[in-house]
Amino acid sequence: MSSFQINTNIGALNAYNALASANTEAYKAQLRLATRKKINSVADDTSGFATGKSLDQKVKLMQSAQSNVGSAKDMLSTAETQLSSVKDLITQIKTKIADASNPAADKSRIANDIKALGEEIGNIFNNTKFNDTNLLISSSNGAGQSFDFQTGASASDNLKVDYASANLVGTLSATIGTATISGINAKVADSLNDLQNLDSASASGLSIGSLSAKLASFESTIDTSLSSVGNFKQRLDIKDEFLTSAISNSTASVSRLFDADMAEEQLNSTKAQLGGQIATTMLSQLNSQPQNILSLFK
Repeated sequence: MSSFQINTNIGALNAYNALASANTEAYKAQLRLATRKKINSVADDTSGFATGKSLDQKVKLMQSAQSNVGSAKDMLSTAETQLSSVKDLITQIKTKIADASNPAADKSRIANDIKALGEEIGNIFNNTKFNDTNLLISSSNGAGQSFDFQTGASASDNLKVDYASANLVGTLSATIGTATISGINAKVADSLNDLQNLDSASASGLSIGSLSAKLASFESTIDTSLSSVGNFKQRLDIKDEFLTSAISNSTASVSRLFDADMAEEQLNSTKAQLGGQIATTMLSQLNSQPQNILSLFK
């Protein structure tokens, strides 16, 4: 290339382009160091940006689903505790019925004790709630509607938690003490009504056998519901383990796409800065090179 042209300094222009490129590289490396991200705009890596954002969205959805799983387990634990309490109360009633078979027992007091235990069972059914949601009776926001929890990234990945509709809830009511329990099935209603109507005269002989039979059916219903609660909790534990693993793996993939290698970017920044300083020096020299032509006019 001829060095005797003064209208266009090609060498200086090339040096300027090299300086601009070095400055761009330094800027990108310094930006990555500042943000700690390898991809700061879609232009940095179009396909990587799209993949990373999609994975990041799934991570957030799975985190929300994992929260749902936790809430579902808490709800089931609440129902389990109360159903276990009902089973314990039934055991106490059975003990009272056995006591009533003693000819020397005060059957009137035993009957009153049984009714009091029955009232507590009714109270449990009426007041077992999880964030104002009824767990043991059917209502507009109760166990009769079942409970759907999204347990994955997809809206279709959900679990229908339904431990009561086939066992406890229904359209019947029962009155025990001063409380009315609505939204229960026939087995529960019959048992609560029998406990309410018990008196000293019916606390002996065949009536005890009838009450025992009703309680056996009621207890079987409680046991079935408890088993269903346990099965749902097992399924939720499995989903929780899967979500924990999926979130960890997806987060690792997002990290590989977006997170900057700080050591590498520091090296790139240093290299680009050195390149820029050298390019600046060369630009200065090449920019003054046409002045050599003045020596031809001496």
